[in-house]
Amino acid sequence: MKRTLIATLFSVATVLGAQAQTSTTAPTPSPNAPADANAPLPGANSFTEGQAKSRLEANGYTAVSELKKDDNGVWKGKATHGGQAVNVSVDYRGNITHN
Repeated sequence: MKRTLIATLFSVATVLGAQAQTSTTAPTPSPNAPADANAPLPGANSFTEGQAKSRLEANGYTAVSELKKDDNGVWKGKATHGGQAVNVSVDYRGNITHN
């Protein structure tokens, strides 16, 4: 009886704790999410420089450097992708573009 009561209380506390959580940051799309055709999109970017760099690296970019947030909230910099040097952008939705 005691074990059942403890297990029940633990389950209830876990569910209530999960429901009480809120997020103050923009959702981070999965690294393999398709990019928006209009990217990079201007907007209030909540990514830090480190998060933008990690997102690029998770998508196969290496030697990421010179990341700076522009006036539109888009992180821009340089990287290597597929053996070629490219200019990269990461917008507030996590869309990555390069040229």
